[in-house]
Amino acid sequence: MLSRPVLLWDGSCGFCQRWVARVERWDRASRIETMKAWDRYKYPELLRISDDDLNHAMHLAMPDGRVLAGGRAVPEILRLLPRGRWVAWVFRLPGVAWVTDRVYAWVAARRHTLGCKVSRE
Repeated sequence: MLSRPVLLWDGSCGFCQRWVARVERWDRASRIETMKAWDRYKYPELLRISDDDLNHAMHLAMPDGRVLAGGRAVPEILRLLPRGRWVAWVFRLPGVAWVTDRVYAWVAARRHTLGCKVSRE
């Protein structure tokens, strides 16, 4: 069982690396565990998330069993971050989730042209 939320992300994507580094910097209380998608075997409950799903979006796995993918994970990540709480309420406004999903999908589909270079890790 997870003791805190786990953010699964594409560990070979430079664009993703930069954003996860920001989350880690902002998360001074270590409320979110960040993990490259291929390391998810450490938690058997994360193996139910397919490689294909992880190739298309980040996933935030919650200790209560919920899994939030892509744009749906953004408000929860913000809620968990000290400086993000003040803006997380925006995502409760009508239509914001729909817009967030579209923007996230657009960025994810183009991340290779937005500075995603395969890492040599």
